Amino acid sequence: MDFLPMSPSPLSPPAKLTFDDLLHEAGGFGKFQVLTLLILCIPRIILPLHFLQHIFISAVPPHHCTIPDHRNPGNLSQEDLLLINIPQEPDGSFSSCKMFSEPQPQLLLNRSQGVMVNRSWLQSCDQGWDYDHTTFSSTTVTQWDLVCERKGLSQILATFFFIGVMLGTVMFGYLSDRFGRRAMLLLALVVSLVFGALTAGSVSYPMFAVSLALSGLSISGLTITVVALSLEWVDRQHRTVAGVITSICWSIGSALLALIAYLVRDWHWLVVSITAAPCILGIVSIWWLSESPRWLLTKGLIERAEKELVRCAAMNGRKLDSCNKNKENIQKLAESLRTSSTNYSYIHLFRTPRLRRISLCVGLVWFGVAFSYYGISLNISGFGLNLFLTHFLYALVEVPAKFGIYFVLNYLGRRRSQALTLLMTGVCIGVNVVIPTALWPLRTSIAIIGKGFSEAAFTVIILYTAELYPTVIRQNGNGYTSFLGRLGVALAPLMKLLDDFWPPLSQVIFCGTSVICGLTAMFLPETLNVPLPEIISDVEQNGTTDDAK
Repeated sequence: MDFLPMSPSPLSPPAKLTFDDLLHEAGGFGKFQVLTLLILCIPRIILPLHFLQHIFISAVPPHHCTIPDHRNPGNLSQEDLLLINIPQEPDGSFSSCKMFSEPQPQLLLNRSQGVMVNRSWLQSCDQGWDYDHTTFSSTTVTQWDLVCERKGLSQILATFFFIGVMLGTVMFGYLSDRFGRRAMLLLALVVSLVFGALTAGSVSYPMFAVSLALSGLSISGLTITVVALSLEWVDRQHRTVAGVITSICWSIGSALLALIAYLVRDWHWLVVSITAAPCILGIVSIWWLSESPRWLLTKGLIERAEKELVRCAAMNGRKLDSCNKNKENIQKLAESLRTSSTNYSYIHLFRTPRLRRISLCVGLVWFGVAFSYYGISLNISGFGLNLFLTHFLYALVEVPAKFGIYFVLNYLGRRRSQALTLLMTGVCIGVNVVIPTALWPLRTSIAIIGKGFSEAAFTVIILYTAELYPTVIRQNGNGYTSFLGRLGVALAPLMKLLDDFWPPLSQVIFCGTSVICGLTAMFLPETLNVPLPEIISDVEQNGTTDDAK
């Protein structure tokens, strides 16, 4: 293949050499790209281990008030001891947060008939709580008594983590556009290992909360660098494949979390298990990972970019003769990509009309996708199945959802696929609001289907966002949108606190948000089979903003 000659006029974009030309010459999708995607699967698998860890490390086991020794005469069975000291709920279970101020032995005589309990007999758990350790030997809840009046402190732990993620996406988005994708991926893995160990060794609630936030900040560097590297190394025909492959790795990691949590029932060792070995493996694998040549060209690092492209071509069985014959063209390409690139910042996401519209709409869609996804993912109790099996089924249903979204993306395009998956997520959440809890098999089925749609929506938005933004600010765009997404994630756990006012309230909010954000997606431009934009003018003139699509 011979490249078209460069036009002498700098104002003629159609005639200029594009990076897609260079990548096609080096083999747009061959062994090199497959190896790159496999390496990037490691950090992608690590992400759900941390993002969803709250489900297990902060699980709330059955519990009741601690019964003082002087209330135990020694000749009562455990059930009788509970009966005279702990009031029963309408469903027959013992109260988790109340106890009788004095033992009520008359309840033993009337256990079959039931006795009306005077509320003046009740008091809070002033001696602490006893926990059922059948499922978990230790969680953050049992360690720091995060139940009853203190249950909000448990919900907010996930929020601390995602506040860290939210800040980290902005930081790593800027740094990876400035210092490179590969370097920031390595930094994120190393720092995640350090803060993960600090989190596992926490001896107090404040220490744990701060360590968890720092862990979230560091782990956020994995998500946006993986997306950029996976898409910037493949041609336009295989961008959907790359997006789906890395997304399936998330589901593998989610299923792996259920298995690890089943085997490791102590929260300290669970954090160690999901941090140490995975991060060390990721750090070692960076040795075989190449930097994005698109980014190298934007920084004017032509020799390094050529070296990476030649390496890619050699592994793909191609000869990159055109690179040697057209060094002047490559120099001009690098200069066009590099123009003012060192001064790009988050402000440039809003300076031009079409980028401003894209940034506002895609930011809202990111919020809706992440908010609804974690609203479903973190609410896996109450479906009649144990915690590990429910989470595993949630992860399992994501795989066919992602294979299915591959065909939907190529048939409907990005915009309609995004709207469809978000709307269907909202529908599933809304349907479960009106289904009685007694019909748990039906509720479980609807919830799992909704989880599949929400994961499909996440797969689309990650791919879609990378295609919407040009190379010179792609990581800034990913950082900004991820920030809004993580804001949604940080708020999702807190929604459960609203259920104290009206049980279905949190689910109604999740449903409404999904529907509104799904409709917002229709205001975005289509990017199916459109070349990745390199500079802002590509977006403003043609590229991804062809409104006729």
